[in-house]
Amino acid sequence: MRQSTKPTARVFAAVFTLSARACWRRTRLYAPTPIAVVLFATSLVPTLADEWQSLFDGKSLDAWRIFKTSNAPKMCDTPGAKDCWEIKDGVLQKDSHANDIASKEQFGDFEFELEWNIGSASNSGVFYRGTDAFDQIYWSAPEYQLLDNVKAEDNKQDNHLAGSVYDLFPAPKDAARPAGQWNEMRIVAKGAHVEHWLNGKKIASYDVGSPAWNAAIKASKFTPDKYPEFGRAPKGYLGIQGDHPGTLKLRNIRIRELK
Repeated sequence: MRQSTKPTARVFAAVFTLSARACWRRTRLYAPTPIAVVLFATSLVPTLADEWQSLFDGKSLDAWRIFKTSNAPKMCDTPGAKDCWEIKDGVLQKDSHANDIASKEQFGDFEFELEWNIGSASNSGVFYRGTDAFDQIYWSAPEYQLLDNVKAEDNKQDNHLAGSVYDLFPAPKDAARPAGQWNEMRIVAKGAHVEHWLNGKKIASYDVGSPAWNAAIKASKFTPDKYPEFGRAPKGYLGIQGDHPGTLKLRNIRIRELK
């Protein structure tokens, strides 16, 4: 509905504008402070996104499959069994080895979240933008490391710690909560830019193809002569590592595509 523009309204607007400008001149050192806080607290990736899509309803693994197959993940026949996945009280969990599982859908630009709780000395990971072209998903997909930073054997390098871009970019050792406690993971991927978040803080980021990326690849096990397609897919499957020993619990797994 169009509003009338009476002279009194225009006069008031003019007075307000002049007053605001005067206040700005006197207090211009004040306003930038909250702006800076917002920039450090949020992702640099545009936030225009689709609705959240649940990838685990707490009852089934209908959105997942065994990697490189169309078969459903192997579920435990009895509570607490080994070498299988189990759903208990709305939580997806494993004890010891299990299948590596992959999403049925592929995702390119996305925001992906889940909560994870890892056991003492345990090791796992979350993969993204993986393909079915190779025997293992990690041959093509970067990994968000899940780890007990204190007791796991693979805790000697900063780029192997929880939240790191595995073997490429480090994460702070104190970013993850101790084994047995829940952590919040978030991955934001938009084009070549990717961010790893842990418990509300951005702890690692990279741009595929950048000088920093190329240097990290050269220094890692993912060298082009051994893994020529690693990290190159603009779109791919999500994966959850099950073949490492130890216990793992996951819940509230969801994703939304970014535009």
